[in-house]
Amino acid sequence: MLEPAYQADVVVVGAGVAGLAAAHRLTSAGVTTAVLEAAPYVGGRMSTEKVDGFRLDRIGQLLNTSYPQLALSPGLDALVLRPFAAGVLLHNDGRHFRAGAPAHGGSARSALHVVRALASAPRPPVPRPSAPGSSVPRSSAAPFFDGVPAGRRGIGAPLRLRSALGRIAATPVERLLSRPELTAREALAARGLPARTVDGFLRPLLAALLCDPELTTSSRCADLALHSFASGRLCLPEGGAEVLPEILARTLPPGTVHTGVRVTSVSTTAVTTAEHGEIRCRAVLVATDARAAAELLPGLRVPDFHPVTVVHHTTDEPPETGGYLLLDADRGGPVAHTAVVSRVDPARAPAGRALVSSTVLGVPPADTDTAVRRHLSRLYGTSTARWETLAVHHTAEAVPAMRPPHDMRRPVRLLAGLYVCGDHRDTSTVQGALHSAHRAAAAILGDLGAGRPMHRADPTARAAA
Repeated sequence: MLEPAYQADVVVVGAGVAGLAAAHRLTSAGVTTAVLEAAPYVGGRMSTEKVDGFRLDRIGQLLNTSYPQLALSPGLDALVLRPFAAGVLLHNDGRHFRAGAPAHGGSARSALHVVRALASAPRPPVPRPSAPGSSVPRSSAAPFFDGVPAGRRGIGAPLRLRSALGRIAATPVERLLSRPELTAREALAARGLPARTVDGFLRPLLAALLCDPELTTSSRCADLALHSFASGRLCLPEGGAEVLPEILARTLPPGTVHTGVRVTSVSTTAVTTAEHGEIRCRAVLVATDARAAAELLPGLRVPDFHPVTVVHHTTDEPPETGGYLLLDADRGGPVAHTAVVSRVDPARAPAGRALVSSTVLGVPPADTDTAVRRHLSRLYGTSTARWETLAVHHTAEAVPAMRPPHDMRRPVRLLAGLYVCGDHRDTSTVQGALHSAHRAAAAILGDLGAGRPMHRADPTARAAA
C-alpha cells in the first residue's frame, strides 16, 4: 500500500496500550506503520518501577478477566493474569468480611490464557483467628461470611447480594447502557438498595474500580464496572503493569516502534518531530493521553482527571489476609484499597519479602506515608512501624473522569487521515483504551481500503470531539 511519496502508511503518535494495540491491527492488515513515542520507554501510564528486586506499578490499575479486549487484541496471547481471591475483603468496624464472591469463582467467558492462570494460581489461605499474644485483634480476624461479619450473620443478606451480582452479570451490556444516566452516587440512592449494602460494599467497591471516591462517574460506566466485576475476577498482569504494553511492542514487526521521538505537530498527511523533521504518511493516529492529544489537535476536549497515589511498602512479616483486595468501608483514612500484591503475583517481590501496595484516591494528605502507615495498621490489624517504604507514586492526571453525560464511543475519526484513540475516547480503563484502538484501526482501514479514496471530512465528528 505504501506509495513512494510516503515514508509510512500510518504514523501512530504514542506507544501506550491504545497506540500499540492499534498498530497491531494495522500491521496485521498489511499497513506499514510507525509508532512514535516521546518517552524512552513504551507503556505511558502503565509503567513499573524496579527497586531492589521489587516491581512497583505507578498507578496500580486493576484488570478483570472478563475484559473481552484482553482476549481479542492481537499480540496479547503471551499475557498472564494473576487473579485476586474471588470477591473482595472489606474492613468495617474493626472487622474483616468477604463480599461479592461469585458462586462459580470466575468467568466462563475468560480467554484461554486467563483460565490457565486461574487454574494454576495457588489458593490463597483464609485468615484464621489470631493466636493468644498476637498483635492482631481477634475481632479483625473473624471468620468470613459473604457480606455479613461473624456474630451478625444470617442467610438473607449474602444471598441477596450474590443474587444482585448474578443479575447484573447476566444483563446484556446494551440494556445497561440504555438506563437513565445519573451519577453513580445518585443511581445507588435511587435504586432503593439497603444502606448497609451501599455503604458497606458497593460504594467502596465502585470507588476502587472507578478511582472515584465521590462516585461522580456516570451510572452507566459504574454499571459496566459492576458487570465486569460480577462476570470475572480482578487481576494483575504478571510482572507488573508495564508487561502488557511491552508484550504488544515486542510482537510488532521490528522497527515499528521508535522511542525518544517527540511529535510537535500533526496533519492528515504528515507529522513533524523535534528530532527528525517531517515524516510523510497517508494517515495519522494520535494515541496519547487526553491532554497531549489536545495539544496536537486543538479543539479536542480535555476531561477532568482523578488523581491517584500508590504507596508501596515491604515487610518480612506480611499480614495474613490471603490474596484479597482489601477495601475500607469505614473511610477511616486515606487508603481506598490495599493488598499484599506479592501474594497475588510473586514475581513482584524478591524471595523472603512481601510487597504491600496501597492506593489513595483524590488529593493525598500532606504527610502521605505517615498517614497511610497509620491507616494500614488499622486495616490489617498489625503494626507497620517496621515496614519499609519503597516508593510513593503520585499521578495527578491518572484516570480521565467519566461524569454524566459521558459518551463511551467518542469519535475516533476526526477527518479522513486524522484519528484519535485512548481511554479518553471510551471508558477510562485498559478495556476502554484497547476498544478505542480497535475502533480507530477499523476506521483507518476503511479509509485506506484497496481502491477506495479517502473521504475528506466527517463534519459531525470533529464537532462532537
